[in-house]
Amino acid sequence: MQYRNYLDSPVGVLEIVSDKQNILAINFVKKIGQNSDNTLGTKCVVQLNQYFKSKRKKFDLPIKLAGTNWQNKVWLALSKIPYGSVISYSDLAKMVGNPLASRAIGQAVNKNKIPIIIPCHRVVGATGRLVGYAGGLKNKKYLISLENSVNF
Repeated sequence: MQYRNYLDSPVGVLEIVSDKQNILAINFVKKIGQNSDNTLGTKCVVQLNQYFKSKRKKFDLPIKLAGTNWQNKVWLALSKIPYGSVISYSDLAKMVGNPLASRAIGQAVNKNKIPIIIPCHRVVGATGRLVGYAGGLKNKKYLISLENSVNF
């Protein structure tokens, strides 16, 4: 069974999809739906709120990666990009041990089903230009700025 919880966030309405054990997806949606009675979804909403209020750098939530072996490898590497940092697609390709795979990296990043928690917003083009983000470039810029304006 899947559950849905919603958060009206600074980057728009987020739909958190979970089962009893894991966060499965975070989707950018147009409107708030009916929240499920689910402890994990509620915990995710709380942690996302803390993140948006600059009170949280890391998430403490179980997630389930549902991709190919390649995608999962890229998403795990994304998870290691430190809060407040940005790297290029070619840097990420080097992190996964395939320095010539920038295009394949971009495709895997694009398929990330758990944005913000798996911080695909921290990946930029080779020249530092903001490129590609499921939530829109305006939101990518917001998330990068949010993380860079906080000193803990």
